[in-house]
Amino acid sequence: MHYYKDIVFEKPLPETIRRLGLLPADLHFHTRHSDSATRVRDALKLAARRGIGLAITDHNQTSGVAEAERQKIHVPLIPGIEVSANDGPHVLFYFYSAADLQDFYRRHIEKNRRNGPFTAIRLDTADILDRREDYSCVAAEAHPCGYAFLNRGVQRCIAGKCIGEEVFSRLDALEVICGGMARSHNLKAAGLAVAHSLGRTGGTDGHLLHELGGVVTCAEADTVEELLDAIRKRKTVVIGRERPLVEKAMMGTAVLPHHLPYAVPILQARWEQDLPRIKRFVRTRLNG
Repeated sequence: MHYYKDIVFEKPLPETIRRLGLLPADLHFHTRHSDSATRVRDALKLAARRGIGLAITDHNQTSGVAEAERQKIHVPLIPGIEVSANDGPHVLFYFYSAADLQDFYRRHIEKNRRNGPFTAIRLDTADILDRREDYSCVAAEAHPCGYAFLNRGVQRCIAGKCIGEEVFSRLDALEVICGGMARSHNLKAAGLAVAHSLGRTGGTDGHLLHELGGVVTCAEADTVEELLDAIRKRKTVVIGRERPLVEKAMMGTAVLPHHLPYAVPILQARWEQDLPRIKRFVRTRLNG
């Protein structure tokens, strides 16, 4: 077992964390504006009770953040979005202001969405990262080692030769504890963060309300701005545990009805993502 002093695989205890002068925040959570049944207000109220910050990171969508801003519930709210790139990776963007997030979404994400709102948009990772250059924000790759057999993680995409390894130099951080991943994948992500001198973040990737706060990113911070600065400066501690297999199955069951109506565009996007690998495989066989 590898050991990382700033990555702790234990249940977070927010009161203890705050007594140490740290701000804890779940930096990867979905609401009913994406593929979750969780209401924004319920997520905010639970975050307030638990004393943690929250990043609402709906897939290719920012209306959940806009609703959260209107709720006026006292929670450190990190304006966020999870963008699904056409070539595979899922990039989490955290903005210093909700106005910048909405501008980024309107100018670059909204018009490139497919009919399936939760599937990959029509921009590759490099294009998306190019377009964030005009904004003050933090870019972190979600679940870098991929979800199961799906092409959803920067390292899995590099291994499949969908993108080049230079993508690491364009990111600010990697998600080193994702609640939906296996421990082995999270440890590998932690090793990648060290190898590429990137910041560390963590989040539940939660879709069910009770999952909120199961993984938190902590920093010596009083404000959202200071928390984001700490990520960039690699001065965070990530605390949390992966969900048990039964809870992962529960989440999958809860998410499935949100995806079924968009089965055709989802399959079309997957085909487009896998096509380069299929072509390489065919060429290798023909030349072999």
